[in-house]
Amino acid sequence: MKITTPPLDKILISACFLGQRVRYNGEIKSFTNPTLEKWRQEGRLVAICPEVISGLPVPRAPAEINPKTNKVITIENIDVTKQFNYGAKQALDLCKKHKIKFALLKESSPSCGSQVIYDGSFSQQKIAGEGVTTKLLRQHGIMVFSEDTIALLAEQIKDSDPTS
Repeated sequence: MKITTPPLDKILISACFLGQRVRYNGEIKSFTNPTLEKWRQEGRLVAICPEVISGLPVPRAPAEINPKTNKVITIENIDVTKQFNYGAKQALDLCKKHKIKFALLKESSPSCGSQVIYDGSFSQQKIAGEGVTTKLLRQHGIMVFSEDTIALLAEQIKDSDPTS
């Protein structure tokens, strides 16, 4: 008799954490962590950059969410809300396709921030808030974590894994 184990939970992850040049300024913003490396080796990670998948180029103008209008505006005062919404929808579709319940996304990003985002003034000031993708994922029951809360994500995955 063959024993089969259920598949491990997949994790949606910001592509920049994996060293991909997708950030607005084209810089690498990789994130190293033993738990993350374990998940990579287990094949759990599904990478995405909502901004790039929406068609925005690298490099691109910095963008922030204007808290008064809830629109995503570039430093050049161009409204890119439509692209950010499209990228968020693509991330959600990827989660549905892979039955993803957890995401590890880049804090402070106007797409991926889960606790703080920039305040919309392009002055490097941060405020409590969430990015466009994080907001949509959470509305659909997907738990979103950042590099600052990876330990909490590891606990959630451990608690949801029937084999642990």
